[in-house]
Amino acid sequence: MAETVPENLRQRAKELRSQLQKASYAYHVLDAPDLPDEVYDRLYRELQDLEEQHPALVTPDSPTQRVGEQPASQFTALEHNIPLYSLENAFDIDEYRQWETRWQRQTPDIESAPVVAELKIDGNALALTYENGLLTRGVTRGDGISGEDITPNVRTIRSIPLRLQIEPPPPRVEVRGEAFIPNDVFKRINAERQAKEEAPFANPRNAAAGTLRQLDSKVVAQRRLDFFAYTLLLPEGTGGLSSPQTQEDSLKTLQTLGFKVNPNCQLCPKTEDVAQFYNYWDQARTQLPYLTDGVVVKLNDLALQERLGFTQKFPRWAIALKYPAEEAPTILRDMTVQIGRTGAVTPVAELAPVQLAGTTVSRATLHNADRIAELNLHKGDTVIVRKAGEIIPEIVRVLTDLRPQGAEPCQLPTHCPECGAALVRPADEAVTRCINPTCPAIVRGDLIHWTSRQALDIGGLGEKWVQQLLAQRLVSSVADLYDLTVEDLLPLERMGQQLAQKLIDAIQASKSQPWSRVLFGLGIRHVGVVNAQLLTQEFYTADRLAAAEPKDIEAVYGIGPEIAYSVHEWFQASANQRLIERLNIAGVQLAGAPPVVASTELPMANKTFVLTGTLPTLSRREAKAKIEASGGKVTGSVSAKTSYVVVGIDAGSKLAKAEKLGIQQLSEEELLALLEETASP
Repeated sequence: MAETVPENLRQRAKELRSQLQKASYAYHVLDAPDLPDEVYDRLYRELQDLEEQHPALVTPDSPTQRVGEQPASQFTALEHNIPLYSLENAFDIDEYRQWETRWQRQTPDIESAPVVAELKIDGNALALTYENGLLTRGVTRGDGISGEDITPNVRTIRSIPLRLQIEPPPPRVEVRGEAFIPNDVFKRINAERQAKEEAPFANPRNAAAGTLRQLDSKVVAQRRLDFFAYTLLLPEGTGGLSSPQTQEDSLKTLQTLGFKVNPNCQLCPKTEDVAQFYNYWDQARTQLPYLTDGVVVKLNDLALQERLGFTQKFPRWAIALKYPAEEAPTILRDMTVQIGRTGAVTPVAELAPVQLAGTTVSRATLHNADRIAELNLHKGDTVIVRKAGEIIPEIVRVLTDLRPQGAEPCQLPTHCPECGAALVRPADEAVTRCINPTCPAIVRGDLIHWTSRQALDIGGLGEKWVQQLLAQRLVSSVADLYDLTVEDLLPLERMGQQLAQKLIDAIQASKSQPWSRVLFGLGIRHVGVVNAQLLTQEFYTADRLAAAEPKDIEAVYGIGPEIAYSVHEWFQASANQRLIERLNIAGVQLAGAPPVVASTELPMANKTFVLTGTLPTLSRREAKAKIEASGGKVTGSVSAKTSYVVVGIDAGSKLAKAEKLGIQQLSEEELLALLEETASP
């Protein structure tokens, strides 16, 4: 029976929520506090007490809901309602002018148009959805088509409103923006990590990314992320809003809705205005309390934006005008190599320490043999180092005039430094690999990956224990973990009876992890968390996947030919077949629930659909759900068995193949009409 709460308490809770929301907006968005801290705390505690006594008073937009929820076991992949395209980059005003010429070529009737220049915040893009005024989901950018659902974490960011400040609210609002960690907060976080003997974050962007992906939203709340909104989308009407006509209007509307908008933006009628804004902030950005790595320029007229549309990768109406990365000279002392989980050989430059973008750099990636040859590197060279994207240090050029006499050229080894096996470089790849499956580096990587949180999640069995298990020759594959006993672990350094039992219990508990996690844990190239879920929905046992041909695997919606070939090749290897057999004997889950077979009585039963391009109103997830509800099946590739290809904007190679095979094409409108027609009695 629902709790009955006295009306006076309901009204008081409503008043408190309103007062606290206004105070939070003034503090976190306007940077103009209107309540003393002690008054805010008193009102907050009063609301908290009321909600504890009467749980029915708790609402999704209550300020008390920002503290964080229970830790999540993993993040769910969600398809964006509207794709998040990345931006094309320009690195100087000449390249910006080339972009201007390109969009003007698309609109010969328009010679020029004003643009809005905004600072490019160096953080992590988020897509927020509000339904009837309430925040209902927050998703990372991901690959632009789908991202991770991190709504509990997003709710802890105080500059993101839980409820829009407008009545009546629009039915649905999409807001895009950048989550970031201010510089002073970043310094505090790193100081705390170093005090705990944890590795510091490389920069605020890394810290923001790592924070947003925390499974425990209480940790996110403590790190005090901030947020600037920059894009407003109204896909289903405007409610009490006037529909914006320009980017300037959109930014003002976002402020009206309760969002924090970066004040450092400018309407620029001419290219010279853009250049002035860009050059000014190149110097002034060092005084900002957050990082910016460039300027985003957008055509101001939203109707013109819509007219220009998108390429396959970028909007034609916007561009990122980036600042050059900071560079510094240093000495190349040596070159070492690292062997990854897949056997990939990564050369690493060992450098004399140098300060770069606020951090000390002593190592830099050299990518592969081609890059070493291109740079013509020699030990002792004076090199110029920069941070690619201000994250990963890399060598950009060599000052050959300063090369020491008799300097030794840098070359990749011919044999693996870990196991001594000959290194191989496939003809169609830039990467050199060790292909010895028993190589300690590969086995170590496999074990660490298998025990990781998104795979089998064997709590406590981290890299240090894996190193000891390998050093004592207690394991040589992931299957060996399931043969370990407490007695095997006791001789390990700093191991006691209680801890040994805890690790064995965690290993045994991992046997119940679902088949999708096991598939991801196997570490097959190109098979990430999302792809593993897609594959195990179709191939609900390991035997079925092992027996599948590449064309069958590629037919799974969302799986391409490269993934299909990689999976097929992995299951063909005899060593991997033995591994699967041992895992099966150990009791690891190698099967899931069989897929639900659509009733043959449904109108689209036995019909196969392929989606290509961006549909006008439906997301791919929504279109797929409608097709499956009618009994149809959605696959990822076009074949002679395909019944229909649903074609959206910027359709790719699937459309060309469909035309070649003579497969019937449907627009979104025709798809909906077909589903409605066949559903009619």
